Amino acid sequence: MDNTGRRLFGTDGIRGLANHDPMTPEMSLKLGKALTYTLRQGKNSAKKPTIVIGKDTRLSGYIFEQALSSGIASMGADVFLVGPLPTPAIAFITVSMRADAGIVISASHNPYEDNGIKIFDRYGYKLPDEKEIEIENLIWNGDKKLMNLPPEEIGKAFRIDDAPGRYVVFTKNSFPNNLTLQGIKIVLDCANGAAYKVAPLILQELGAEVITIGVNPNGKNINTDCGSLNPALLREKVLEIGADLGIALDGDADRVIFCDEKGNIIDGDKIIAICAREMIEKETLRGNAVITTIMSNMALERYIQDQGVEFVRTQVGDRYVVEEMRARKANLGGEQSGHIIFLDHTTTGDGTLAALQVLGIMKTKEKSLSELATIIDLYPQVLLNVRVNKKEETNNIPNLTKQIEMGEKRLNGKGRINIRYSGTELISRVMVEGEDYTLINEIASELAHTIEKELGVNS
Repeated sequence: MDNTGRRLFGTDGIRGLANHDPMTPEMSLKLGKALTYTLRQGKNSAKKPTIVIGKDTRLSGYIFEQALSSGIASMGADVFLVGPLPTPAIAFITVSMRADAGIVISASHNPYEDNGIKIFDRYGYKLPDEKEIEIENLIWNGDKKLMNLPPEEIGKAFRIDDAPGRYVVFTKNSFPNNLTLQGIKIVLDCANGAAYKVAPLILQELGAEVITIGVNPNGKNINTDCGSLNPALLREKVLEIGADLGIALDGDADRVIFCDEKGNIIDGDKIIAICAREMIEKETLRGNAVITTIMSNMALERYIQDQGVEFVRTQVGDRYVVEEMRARKANLGGEQSGHIIFLDHTTTGDGTLAALQVLGIMKTKEKSLSELATIIDLYPQVLLNVRVNKKEETNNIPNLTKQIEMGEKRLNGKGRINIRYSGTELISRVMVEGEDYTLINEIASELAHTIEKELGVNS
């Protein structure tokens, strides 16, 4: 399908400043109508569609929840409202309730001023590009198709009060049933986000001693100086109380970062390596492949390949990882940022569920997280963001192409360069990885300077 003119959907749904284009109630109402229209065109078009809506703790969540519900009901579908819950919980509940789609209102790790909308299909998977483009085309050009139905066909909205309990039980069931977390002291940072109620319950019910951070959301403090992107407070607390480890979720709890008992931050690449080794040893790794993105560290790539397992990279975005996993019938994949996907258990990144898998390995191996994390030594990476005034293809910028070629020659096969644009902002992301930090820092700075000169906001 033609991708030109795509204005709403990015790498992970729609995202932007709340109450400003495109994240407005008006757009949300149209989105609800367009999604419902596509569902009514399915094989069971006579059946009234049902759609689950969940959200994180942002103040603006209320306006989008109501606007989406209105659009959906006006097109003759019913809505199940579950309130603040992690993104993976919405995927699970959508499947559990046999709903036709699930919607998450969240801007993930972004500050509270932003918000976003992600959509799951009836099987709990994020929509593919072609389906998002179909919905977007209806929003811009489908007024005749999105006509309100007669009064007798309007849908209803129902609040599902026991949704958190359902997710708690589901997530606990991913933990080995012959183990408990008795004797483990955990610092848990919920980022004042969607998991602030359910994540502590899950760990406590399995027997852990849980000290919480970021469990007092006020609508404006989500991800503020806490969560997986800001682990300083987590590290400080782990060292202060002598915890066995720290777990940091992001605002919608689909990603996780760890802190070991010594205060070292453990990212998604090390988590994937730890879990891959365990699954290889237990012969539970399917597809003979581990799926990650272009951002994953070369050390992880070499480790996985040394095990005789294929290492596959996709573009950034956990939904692209999941698509590749499904195509290859693989069951382990993820991102450096902490999206870890275990397709044997769930259909999308789930920070709490991923934490339970690591905790299960710690208990089984009787090893600390710091011991497990010695599995790989990550290569240094330099990541730089450059604000741009447009997103121009790299091949169309001769000076940048030349700079990349020079950088790759200097790395001499012992590193790599990746330049990509943010899916939600006018930002170019420069990543250079290699064995020599001084060298990769120089190369990254030179590339960033070239991008700023060619495409920067002041160029």
